[in-house]
Order: sequence, then structure tokens, then C-alpha cells
Amino acid sequence: MSAQLPALPVTFRPGRTRAVLISVGVAVFAVITAIAMILPTLGAGERMTFVVTGLLFFGVLLLLARPHVTADEQGVTVVNLTTKRRLEWAEVLRVNLRAGDPWVYLDLADGTSLPAMGIQPGIGRQQALADARALRALSESRGTSPAS
Repeated sequence: MSAQLPALPVTFRPGRTRAVLISVGVAVFAVITAIAMILPTLGAGERMTFVVTGLLFFGVLLLLARPHVTADEQGVTVVNLTTKRRLEWAEVLRVNLRAGDPWVYLDLADGTSLPAMGIQPGIGRQQALADARALRALSESRGTSPAS
């Protein structure tokens, strides 16, 4: 096995992407709130609408920053934008990150494929490749299915 096995439990996240999304969310919320407070012609209801709009925008960016993959002794938990799925190691047959893929895909024992958005090459390509290799090594070492 070429990849070093990380100590468990381990969580994989797109760190740079997450930092950018949260930073932009805070900045946009602060700017929209400041504009709402500075404009003298706005009433209380209009100001509140600005602030709520800023909060909604920030909430969407937090949702986009949510994905992660957590591996432990028993299996892997994949948290995507709005879903969370727990898998035993035996259920994960292969970990794929092909050129052009937006994130890792897990080939599952039931014949389906599950996107694991917590490992995405975006702006942290080298980290995503290292994370995909580590998850693949964990899957191969802990899974009960024969390696392909």
C-alpha cells in the first residue's frame, strides 16, 4: 500500500474552499448589515430585510462549506450538502477521484455510487489527492471485499 494510513478517527474536508466560503459569508453579511445601518432613508423593516438577506446568504455559504468525510474504526460517514450517510467499511468497494471529477465518488457494494463532496480538488488539488489516497488505503485495509 503506497498511501500512509492516517490515525483514526480522521475527518477530510476541503479546508481552503471552506475557509473561502466562510470568510466571504462573514464579509458579505457585514457589508450588507453596514449598508442597512448607514442608509438614512431606510425604515426599521427595510433594515431588517437587509440583515435577513445577509443572514440567508451567509447560511447558504455555510451549507456549501458543510461537506466532510469522517472515517473511524467501524466505517465512514459522508456528509454532503443536505444529506448524511453512514457506511460500514465492507460497503465501500472503491474510492475514485478521476481527472475532471468535482469530488470523490465511492463505489458501493449495492452497485451504486455515492459522491463524497468532502474531498474535492477545487482550490486544494494536492490535498484532495492526498486525502483520496488516504481514504482509498483505509478502505482497502479495512474492507472485507477483495481488492480489484
